[in-house]
Amino acid sequence: MAGYGLEALLRLMQNLRDPEHGCPWDRKQTLASIVPHTLDEVYEVIDTIERQDYPHLRDELGDLLFQVVFYAQICAEAGEFDFNDVVQGLVEKLLRRHPHVFPAGTLESFGAGCALSEAEIKANWERIKAEERAQKAMPDEAAPTEASPAPDSVLEDVAPSLPALLRAHKLQKRAASVGFDWQSLAPVLDTLDSEVQELREAVASGDADHIAEELGDLFFSGVNLARHLKLDAEQVLRGANRKFESRFRRVETLAAEQGMDMRQADEAELDRLWEQAKAELRKKAELSGKA
Repeated sequence: MAGYGLEALLRLMQNLRDPEHGCPWDRKQTLASIVPHTLDEVYEVIDTIERQDYPHLRDELGDLLFQVVFYAQICAEAGEFDFNDVVQGLVEKLLRRHPHVFPAGTLESFGAGCALSEAEIKANWERIKAEERAQKAMPDEAAPTEASPAPDSVLEDVAPSLPALLRAHKLQKRAASVGFDWQSLAPVLDTLDSEVQELREAVASGDADHIAEELGDLFFSGVNLARHLKLDAEQVLRGANRKFESRFRRVETLAAEQGMDMRQADEAELDRLWEQAKAELRKKAELSGKA
């Protein structure tokens, strides 16, 4: 079998988009139409990593790379930029953001940098990113209106289209970069308690809009707590999803073994099955940890 490299992949993509001999499906795609496929591929990569399914990770990474090549080809056809421009910009940015590794901002300067602490590296990273955001905001921008934030806002390029948990984390992190943050865990927990109480009051009021607002505040505070605990809220929730799925599947099995129709069971019966499933799976996990 022939050994294929990046050049072969780029050529293949060009062929798929060829107006005369290309693939009809690939030819009709636009930047917007392949976004859902990109999201699918990202989550499939995450899933294989979380399941430690490394034999399939190579394939999933290939599918994700293909998405990047696809976008670049469409933009090249429109005369915007091509894949090489993407790589050029990426390398320049990474060289610029790692002065402790590439002090002269070139690959050739690798190894000539000075050792920095993790805190110093993080501070440099945030400073450089802030400078990049300021640079982006400089060229001939229209004056801000009431509906749009000032160009120099640290929140300026946190994309509205990001998943809500990720965007909440990024907004909080950006605000923290200019000192707008709790300096200890206690007030974060206090705020979470306060949001729960406010949600209770909203529920008691029966005002649907108020309930939604307070529930959103609770979610946002939960993300803030995860950030202060140095946890990723998305991964934490994915873990909770996996745990619930595992327990619920066991509840279904227990119900079937006991000849129980879950749709007809009362709350007490379902709660008993739930507690049994939790105990069994907890014991299984403990035994697995000792093995």
